[in-house]
Amino acid sequence: MANLREIKTRIESVKSTKQITNAMKMVAASKLRKAQDNIINARPYADHINDMLRTLKNKNISSDHPLLAEISGKGKTAYVVVTSDRGLCGSFNTHIIKEAIVHLKENSDADLICIGKKGYDYFKKHSTNVTEHYINLFNEMDFSVSEDVAEKILSLFLDENYDKINVIYNEFKSAIQQDIVVKQLLPIVPIESEEISKLDYIYEPDEDTIIYEIGRKYIHVDVWRIMLESSAAEQGARMTAMDSATENAIELIDKLTLNYNRARQAAITTEIIEISSGAEAIQQ
Repeated sequence: MANLREIKTRIESVKSTKQITNAMKMVAASKLRKAQDNIINARPYADHINDMLRTLKNKNISSDHPLLAEISGKGKTAYVVVTSDRGLCGSFNTHIIKEAIVHLKENSDADLICIGKKGYDYFKKHSTNVTEHYINLFNEMDFSVSEDVAEKILSLFLDENYDKINVIYNEFKSAIQQDIVVKQLLPIVPIESEEISKLDYIYEPDEDTIIYEIGRKYIHVDVWRIMLESSAAEQGARMTAMDSATENAIELIDKLTLNYNRARQAAITTEIIEISSGAEAIQQ
């Protein structure tokens, strides 16, 4: 009977785990929908800012502002590595960290700006190049939070004479697919568009001021979009991982229940045999 008690205890334990993983799956699904809505709402503003920057570049203006400058190849490079603050999301963080390691091997003197606790926890132990880190930003997911990060990245680029700043993050495709993206954040490279060449603007005041203000807003919204993409990808990965964990728990419960029933049947059979043997012995 001790074996029966052990199996029953394990069944109850797995059932509790299943409830937790199922609840985490539903919470992740709710956060995923919110992140997707925020991404959709951010797109029109980001598209218009990009249109203006591309128009500025197409006009061949005389300004050589660093936000739109060509890469010289002489300065340092920095990488913004975006991971999650929490685990239980499959290989979401592992893939980002591995991608960052590949780039750091190619550029060993590059600096790191870590967004997310998981990436920071890893690189603070394995690298001395972490210059800035931000943790617990994804709890609030407010535009003002991303603004602070964007301003710091801008000031680092302009004041520390970085040649370029790249960002490595997970882009959301679906709940079961997240693509790793490595792209240049600064200097700004506006997205190509055939329609932009037809647009024209009258600018006031001077070109440098216009470029800085529009570029600043572009970086604000781009960092916000990147954080939203990473958050949506994280929740999609967590939802998939928790769904898989729940299915595994259900399968394990079925197996344990079958083992419990077999053990119980064997125990009952043994008791019947013992009773029958005892009755026979008495009759003899």
